[in-house]
Amino acid sequence: MIPTPVAAPAAAPPAHITVLLHEAVDALLHAGCNPDGCYVDGTFGRGGHSRLLLSRLGPKGRLIALDRDPEAIAAARAIDDPRFEILHARFGELAQLDLPPLDGLLLDIGVSSPQIDTPGRGFSFRADGPLDMRMDPTRGESAAAFLARASQGELAEVIRELGEERFAGPIAKALVARREAGRPLERTRELAELVGQVVKTREPGQDPATRTFQALRIHVNAELEELEAALNASLALLAPGGRLAVISFHSLEDRRVKRFIQAHSKDEPDRRAPMAPPRAMPLRAVARVHPSAAEVAANPRSRSAVLRVAERVAERVAERVAERA
Repeated sequence: MIPTPVAAPAAAPPAHITVLLHEAVDALLHAGCNPDGCYVDGTFGRGGHSRLLLSRLGPKGRLIALDRDPEAIAAARAIDDPRFEILHARFGELAQLDLPPLDGLLLDIGVSSPQIDTPGRGFSFRADGPLDMRMDPTRGESAAAFLARASQGELAEVIRELGEERFAGPIAKALVARREAGRPLERTRELAELVGQVVKTREPGQDPATRTFQALRIHVNAELEELEAALNASLALLAPGGRLAVISFHSLEDRRVKRFIQAHSKDEPDRRAPMAPPRAMPLRAVARVHPSAAEVAANPRSRSAVLRVAERVAERVAERVAERA
């Protein structure tokens, strides 16, 4: 007897392990915070930070989450809590949203595990898929479209600056040569193989295509521009005592966060009046946190993460700082 065919079980969605989960939430909902205040999770992802924030907010608290990825928005709609709201928006658009003064703003920068692990999204060189890389696939230019029209100079600049790739010139030349031969790149595996043919040496354990994929992803999603816009918006949005917490995963992001906090947390002397008290700045640097050894062992993708925390200084506190200087 021929057995009745049985359909294969549906593949489970890629797991997502939230990085620096408790550290980030502890930074926002600290001993002196307002648990009934308004908080923003600028990158909902799969909701790890949001769910823990909600569990610790007071009954009058409010959490507004943003994400540009439609799949993340769909996941967020499963949360049934009157204190929670999800918006399909980029965190770079914070200044354009109608938000009340915030008691906390969390930004978890970069790509999420479900995006990396879903071949159809085109983020990873480890599985073949369409060369897309857009965090919101309904908007903007895909990586394939960018590669199909960018000049050799533009390609080299993007790969060099955003991927910190020392072989950016030869990679760009090979990309253009392939395009001019009538074989434009459309798949992630095609791109990875081309880069692998050009880049003959690489750090142990790192795929030759790692930096090129990073560069294209950052460019396609304007990630650094979005980060700069969100950081600048935080100064106007945070209430006195409100905190900014930013998790970054590579040096391009972390340098910008570090410099932003430094630039707005150190008292600035008035060069026109050198004897006058320095002008008090709007932020106070609070902490820099790395994942524990246990977290890195459980989730190797967390190894490069850095959490930086700053607090909005109340005007009256700023004035006292200036008076003491």
